[in-house]
This record gives sequence, C-alpha cells and structure tokens, in this order.
Amino acid sequence: MSFILIVLPVFLILTVGFIGQRVLDLDIKSISTAALYLMLPFLAFQTFYENELNLNYLYIVLFCVSLLFGLIVVSFLAGKMTNRPQTKTPAFILAGAFMNSGNYGVPVILFAFGETGFQYAVIMMVIQSLLMNTVGLYFAAKGSKKGATLKDSLITILKMPVLYGSIAGLLMQIGSVSVPDFLYNGMTLIASATIPTIMLVLGMQLANISKKDVQLKELSAVLVIRLVASPIIAYAITVLLSLDSLLSSVLIVLAAMPTAANTTMFAVQFDTEPDLVSFSTLVTTSISIISVPLMIMLMS
Repeated sequence: MSFILIVLPVFLILTVGFIGQRVLDLDIKSISTAALYLMLPFLAFQTFYENELNLNYLYIVLFCVSLLFGLIVVSFLAGKMTNRPQTKTPAFILAGAFMNSGNYGVPVILFAFGETGFQYAVIMMVIQSLLMNTVGLYFAAKGSKKGATLKDSLITILKMPVLYGSIAGLLMQIGSVSVPDFLYNGMTLIASATIPTIMLVLGMQLANISKKDVQLKELSAVLVIRLVASPIIAYAITVLLSLDSLLSSVLIVLAAMPTAANTTMFAVQFDTEPDLVSFSTLVTTSISIISVPLMIMLMS
C-alpha cells in the first residue's frame, strides 16, 4: 500500500494534464518549451549544487555509462528492425535507455532500502540527469523528423540552457560558492515546479495520441528494453564491477524503473516520435506498480 501511495501522485498529475488537454486543447509545444528552456535549468542546477561529490560517484558513473551504452546498443538493434530507423531508433533510445530514477526512483529506494540506499539513489539521479541532458538531447535532436546531422545535434545540445545549469551547479558545489538565500529560494520554487510541469505535458500528450500512431510491436520492444533488458544488463555490470550488495541492489532496482518523463518533453520538442515515447512512459509507469515491487523482492 505504501508503494502505491508513492505512485498515485504521478498518476494524478497525468490525469490532470490529460483532462486539461481534452477540455482546453492547449498548445503542448509552448508548455514543453517553457519547461525545457525556463524551468529545467534550475532543476539541473539545484540537483548538482546540493549533492556533494564523493567516491561513490566514480562507481555509479561507471555503472550508468556502461548501462547506457548497453541499452543504446539494444535500442539501436530494435530500431533497425522497424521500417523507419531514422526516427524510430532515437525514439527507442529515449524511451528505453533513460529511466525515471529521480522523482519516482528516489522515494521508492528510500522506502525499500533506507537512508544509505537513498544516498546512492540521489547520486545516480544526478548522473542520470547529466546523461539525459546531454546524450538524451543528442538523440532527441538526431531523431527529429526534420532531419539533423551530427553537427546539428551537437549544436542543439550547446544551445540548451539545462547544460549550463548543470555545469554551474557542479562548479559552485565543488568551489563551495554560496547562493544568497533570497535568490536560491526563488530558484528552488522554479525547480520544484519542473517535474509536475513535465508530467502535465506527458498527460497532455497522451490525450492527443492516436492508436494508429503507436504500433504494438514497437511498444512491446520498448517494454522489453526498459523492464527486462535494463535490469539484466544492470546485474551483469554490478557483477563485473564487484559492487557491494546494497549498492548493487539499489542500482539494479533503479535500472528497472519506468521510462523517464523528461524524454516525453524532448520527444515533443524535437518531434521525435512523441506518441511512441509518451505512450511508452505511461505504459511502463503503469506496469511498474507490479514490476518494481517484484524487483525489490528479488534484490532484498
């Protein structure tokens, strides 16, 4: 019951966005742009500014990079099996390679593994945030239906304020530079509103999905990547790195989390199969009510 109570707020926000879009027919792209350019940089800054670097970062960085590489390979193979690999492959990577290790994963880990597990989860959230806001943005831009070269995709990343928010937070944390309270309080308010806004965008996008735009075989491929392949690859990496039992359990459970909500915003912004990505987020989040407790039982 406690786990369900953690998940319910997510579905409440999704429902508000879904109903709001049905009733008001809002411009999703404008709201997505505001979240991506005006709000997400503050969340990225806060994430890196508040979490102190330590040795565990090194092990979790190795884990996250290895996991991402493995999932990109699997997603690439899945995308090549479709008829439109140019757009579908990046969409598979967005939906399959990036998990909701932050606003979903962190409270679940706190509930299941206590304070020490929670600290590990926060570190992974920080690293995943960096990877999503660089590698994830690259594939979102690469998969745009307008077409994008390698140079175009890299230029897109360099234009994104979230990258500079992350760098600023990291540098100020390393340099022990304090932000005045009156300024930081305002930044915190914006950062706190980011995830709910992203979830609203997801709910709004779901209201516009047409069944013909999401094929069952494509959705099934994403589900296998996110909920099956990801924890299996994660387990193999923890064995290779010889991580301790608690850290291994936390990382494997986080690897089994549903698709990150941020990927929907990226997909909407760059028109990278937004229906497939957003529907994958909804379905994996729904299934996680069963799959994540099972994974926790296996790792406990």
